[in-house]
Amino acid sequence: MIRLKKKDAETVEAQADNADADNTASDAEAAGDTDNDKSDNKKKDPRDAVIDELQDRVKRQMAEFDNYRKRTDKEKSAMFEMGASDVVKKLLPIVDNFERGFKSVTEEELQTPFAKGMDMVYKQTIKMLEDLQVKPIEALGSEFNPDFHNAVMHVEDDSQGENIIVEEFEKGYTYRDVVIRHSMVKVAN
Repeated sequence: MIRLKKKDAETVEAQADNADADNTASDAEAAGDTDNDKSDNKKKDPRDAVIDELQDRVKRQMAEFDNYRKRTDKEKSAMFEMGASDVVKKLLPIVDNFERGFKSVTEEELQTPFAKGMDMVYKQTIKMLEDLQVKPIEALGSEFNPDFHNAVMHVEDDSQGENIIVEEFEKGYTYRDVVIRHSMVKVAN
């Protein structure tokens, strides 16, 4: 139900009273003259104008609410993406530490129950990141791309092509095809 402001309600009542007075006068004139009848039909009833105005207001408010709903949905989605991205960024150093730890352990030590348990936790973390659409950036042996890689060293190596990545110091990652951490690499030539 539409609530009218006090001023709008008074305006509607005044227009309705004026319309009633006009209708009584035109009824009296219509009894004697048919030409006036035709001109009265052409005039728009003031109540119709008020109805049209109120309908227009309702349509505008509905459109405004629909735009508000779409905007807030978009903002909620963006806030979720930012929050998820921040959490993923904080998990990446943990993954790096797992990988560094496994590189420093001998094959014999990898067979111990402790190392096997750590490997299971590492694999579970990697699986979770994959489910969140976090993917590592492939760097080693590929051409340097500043959109994905951060060159921290340069080396002259004739056996490698120009701008080829020869070593990766820190793995880079993308989250839903957006880089959240660039790969830190050494570039040849």
